[in-house]
Amino acid sequence: MPLPSPPLEPHAALSFEDTQIAFASKDRAYVRKAYLLFASFNLPWLVRVGSLMTLWLLRAHIPLIKWAVKKTVFDHFCAGESISECASAVEELNRSGVKSILDYSVEGEKSEAGFEATAKETLATIDWGLRHSAIAFSVFKTTGVARFGLMEKLQSAAPLTDLEKAEWERAKDRVGRICQRAADVNGRVLIDGEETWIQEVIDALAEEMMARHNRGRVVVYTTYQMYRTASLGNLKVGLSTAQSGGYQLGAKLVRGAYMETERKRARELGYPDPIQPDKAATDADYDAAILFCLDHLDQVALCAGTHNEESCQLLAQELERRGIHPANQRVFFSQLYGMSDNISFNLAKAGFCVAKYLPYGPVRSVMPYLIRRAQENSAIAGQGGREFRLLQRELLRRKRSKSLP
Repeated sequence: MPLPSPPLEPHAALSFEDTQIAFASKDRAYVRKAYLLFASFNLPWLVRVGSLMTLWLLRAHIPLIKWAVKKTVFDHFCAGESISECASAVEELNRSGVKSILDYSVEGEKSEAGFEATAKETLATIDWGLRHSAIAFSVFKTTGVARFGLMEKLQSAAPLTDLEKAEWERAKDRVGRICQRAADVNGRVLIDGEETWIQEVIDALAEEMMARHNRGRVVVYTTYQMYRTASLGNLKVGLSTAQSGGYQLGAKLVRGAYMETERKRARELGYPDPIQPDKAATDADYDAAILFCLDHLDQVALCAGTHNEESCQLLAQELERRGIHPANQRVFFSQLYGMSDNISFNLAKAGFCVAKYLPYGPVRSVMPYLIRRAQENSAIAGQGGREFRLLQRELLRRKRSKSLP
């Protein structure tokens, strides 16, 4: 029997400060353009005004606006308008050892035709992944294939009409087809987390899909949003349920994306805030969830979706400490396209399994996604400030390298 590859020592070798590795595949024009983009994010008023104006101009079909959006914020945070347009980004990432997750990021569908179109597009990403080894996962939001209000009614235990029962069966069929296709082609599919007042319905669907497909290997992953106070407990219950059911748990860990709406709704309706009291509590539960998954890695496959450098270091160090090889595909790191390249590419260079979320879709349809990215990057102390400083440092490094003898 051949000896296993020696484990990496990430605590000694892994750094997220190496901008040369982070931007090795990017030319100076890209780095300069990204620097200017994140510089604009340092002006929150500009982000607010620009977002509103862009939405208005797109709705008014003002000429050149789509072109302007596509050449700036869209090109940075999205891989294309169609699957075929994503191919160059997928190939570029793969050359650096980073896999891709094609994410059809169209939001706000409300019609049966729209839900079916989203399901078919998700199936297409799975089929495309069958032909391209650089695709690590497919992904979908349940609200992309099912009506939000219907799931809200289901979670509230209100009785459904006969028409609503038929509608729900169609929605479950879409989810079932997506997960079955992933199983058929030996793929993996992530079911994204959403708002707490529909999440129990999504969790039940995900549990059903995992019980059906996660036997022998993990096909379906459910999402735990660790900024929720209940999520660490839910993760532990999820594993217990999987053990009882004789299947494996697929767990994607994220911090979360709906804090403002969650807290606003809790205040308005007078129920306890489901969100952690502060960032430190979220970080503590996120890291505890990482350790819990690693403690049960024979029964849990983990996708750690995070831009937090400390959590990435913890996971890398724990893999080394426990003798788990960095290339073990039961553990993936994941970041968004256009963000945290210092994490993604340095992890990949060190031999870890890394996958980037690649959002795509028509420019007009992905604007809600792009506005969220701009808003979350619009504070100098936050992610945008970190990206800005890294890009600034890389430009300076390249300028100095030209002057070296």
